Amino acid sequence: MGNINAPKIRFPDFKGDWINNSLGEIAKFSKGKGISKEDISESGETECIRYGELYTTYNETIDTVFSKTNLDTSDLVLSEANDIIIPASGETQIDIAKASCVLKSGIALGGDLNIIKSPNNGVFLSYYLNSKKNIDIAQLAQGISVVHLYAGQLSKLQLRIPSLPEQKKIASFFSTIDQKISRLKRKKILLEKYKTGVMQKIFSQEIRFRNDNGQEFPNWEKKRLGSIFKERNIQVPKSDEYPLMAFVAYKGVSHKGERYNREFLVNDGVNKKYKQTEYGDFIYSSNNLETGSIGLNSFGSASISPVYSIFQIGESCNPQFISCYLVRKSFINKMTSYRQGVVYGQWRIHESDFLKIEEMIPCIEEQTKIAYFLSAIDNKITHTQTQIEKAVVWKKGLMQQMFC
Repeated sequence: MGNINAPKIRFPDFKGDWINNSLGEIAKFSKGKGISKEDISESGETECIRYGELYTTYNETIDTVFSKTNLDTSDLVLSEANDIIIPASGETQIDIAKASCVLKSGIALGGDLNIIKSPNNGVFLSYYLNSKKNIDIAQLAQGISVVHLYAGQLSKLQLRIPSLPEQKKIASFFSTIDQKISRLKRKKILLEKYKTGVMQKIFSQEIRFRNDNGQEFPNWEKKRLGSIFKERNIQVPKSDEYPLMAFVAYKGVSHKGERYNREFLVNDGVNKKYKQTEYGDFIYSSNNLETGSIGLNSFGSASISPVYSIFQIGESCNPQFISCYLVRKSFINKMTSYRQGVVYGQWRIHESDFLKIEEMIPCIEEQTKIAYFLSAIDNKITHTQTQIEKAVVWKKGLMQQMFC
């Protein structure tokens, strides 16, 4: 049998058991002091952290602080580098089990924060508490509608702690992984911003493409959407040939499981009919204006709820180009002038009004060039997102095996 007082994966420089301790034996506890939302100011002189930000903004280490306040520092609780903070209240037990190490001194720590001070490495402890001890911390919390976590409960938490050099080695290793993940996230954000900016210039014709011979394409022409789209209104039963799919805002046709798993709610009678859709079709929701009312079928032959309108696209248009064209913000804003009343709490735009909208459209050759260009950016964004997801899974797996 393996040694239960040592992790499964370990740096080769270190041997021997990790030492059993309670958190109360290796740390002292205190609380932050209230900083309300109204106390936050962009021009504030003192950086501060409020407990809710641990859920939304920060991970295991905090070296950059995003909020500031002008409250008198004599009325605040200020951090010391290496402090660990854990929420003292939250909505659920698992949410409250979230530790972060503050790497800077002088940061104002808000109310509802447990502050843990230890001579051990705070970064190591944060990664440890967020992995192997996450469930144990959650089980210490008390409450129903609001969950509370007190110092007295945290002090009882049982840990296994290695030597300080090994703590530092593990902390540095996981910090490096997080730095890589952060760089990938920044890369994705920059690619998305670049795509948004270049789309604005393309669709305003500030940027024009040329053909393969370097010649200019013809001027864009104003066209009604009704001249581009033709309704496909064919009913089919759900089958292997036409699997039942869902419409997801900004994604188009997707497997139902990608939205929510509600197959158990679907009562498919023998004669139940759905609308047929094929690859390259557009699915239109007349009452989904604010969250994306039209999307491309990039899946293939499928059946979909009859509440949607299905539009085929003419040969003079590139589906990928039209898909990008119709989800841009300026087009959504234009659609608002056609909205009528409210259906199920959302503005509605009837299909006939949607088809009346006029837009400047380039020739099919330029559409294809634009679609290919934007698709290349999308591929980079998707590849970066895949790298992020793989790195996060890799980190999670290592955290489970490098702590005990």
